Amino acid sequence: MRRPLLIAPSILASDFARLGEEVRAVDQAGADWIHIDVMDGHFVPNISIGPDVVKALRPHSKKTFDVHLMIAPCDPYLDAFAKAGSDIITVHVEAGPHIHRSLQAIRALGKKAGVTLNPGTPESTIEPVIDLVDLILVMSVNPGFGGQKYIPYAAEKVARLRALAGGRPIDIEVDGGVTAETAPDIVRAGANVLVAGSAVFKGGNGDHYRANIAAIRNAAALARGEVA
Repeated sequence: MRRPLLIAPSILASDFARLGEEVRAVDQAGADWIHIDVMDGHFVPNISIGPDVVKALRPHSKKTFDVHLMIAPCDPYLDAFAKAGSDIITVHVEAGPHIHRSLQAIRALGKKAGVTLNPGTPESTIEPVIDLVDLILVMSVNPGFGGQKYIPYAAEKVARLRALAGGRPIDIEVDGGVTAETAPDIVRAGANVLVAGSAVFKGGNGDHYRANIAAIRNAAALARGEVA
């Protein structure tokens, strides 16, 4: 059964001086999930936010908090992010030698478990843990910065991962350079969750956010044959 189409605005592209307001704005503008990028300046060349910020944002939306940990090691911080209000915790297959243990730990905390692959990482690396994941996140840019250009090869990887997932209830998410122009190729390949930062937050206010989310959703839905 095909997974529902979901739009997950990345708050990395929001105004950090108004994070709570920005989360409320995209919630009200039609976001399905709130995508939260956590960067440590070690695994990726940037530093963003930690569990205390996730906790502070939690009262601003009841939508799913889709927390993407771009940190290494990740295991020492899983409990804190779970307690902060994450609904999905996604870890990188490249972030440590024990991805199976990390996914087990996330599930033991009562959260949905996601696994992420960088552009240069083959999908075969997650085959041994496919039965432990609720979400597979395909990076369509090299992680660490917003506003990068989409890497078209990501669609081929998505198609292979959708085949690997088979009939399992796994969401496939793509993050990086997602726009109304790139969304059709992504969803035709088999992804159903679209992370968009710059493409959602351009314009700087709720009316723009609503129009931006609708444009991405409509382009993707049309490619999936869901709208006339």
